[in-house]
Amino acid sequence: MEHFYTIQGEGYFTGNAAYFIRLGGCDVGCVWCDVKESWDADKHPQYELNEIVSWVEKARAKLAVITGGEPLMHDLTELTAMLKSKGIQTNIETSAAHPMSGSWDWVCVSPKKFKAPFPESIIHADELKVVIFNKSDFDWANKNAALVNTNCKLYLQPEWDKSKEMLPLIIDFVKENPQWKISLQTHKFMGID
Repeated sequence: MEHFYTIQGEGYFTGNAAYFIRLGGCDVGCVWCDVKESWDADKHPQYELNEIVSWVEKARAKLAVITGGEPLMHDLTELTAMLKSKGIQTNIETSAAHPMSGSWDWVCVSPKKFKAPFPESIIHADELKVVIFNKSDFDWANKNAALVNTNCKLYLQPEWDKSKEMLPLIIDFVKENPQWKISLQTHKFMGID
């Protein structure tokens, strides 16, 4: 759908330079999605894998983040192998609502109520990032935290348009549950993609 070199704005890699490769196609359908134009894969051009890898190389990026849409709707085995062969770190941001494919240095799972994650996929999470849109999302966060491995980093992130309402609740929750951390969409504060 799109690709760009920027600064990772959320989660564990906040502040790191990263080349984002956003794939078209999503069947999760979050009402608060900020890239709904990614949902229909047929509306976006197809590219050869070597062309995609060349974008990352030309930027001299050391980290590629594959996101969407829902990137696991695609088989990512060849793309990640090509990126790794060039010495590029591979991170994915996924809802884990599809089977895992690809070879990853870091797996960020952001599970969605609209289509729950596969247990076989969420177990691979290095980072669990739950978007808090309403109070019931705290229970959703804890439910998914019980499904990840013990080394997984746990993050709560306010949905951007409800930040003023949800952030105070998140702060209180994290103070009571210090295994969780707060992720903010710092790229939006910086005014970058």
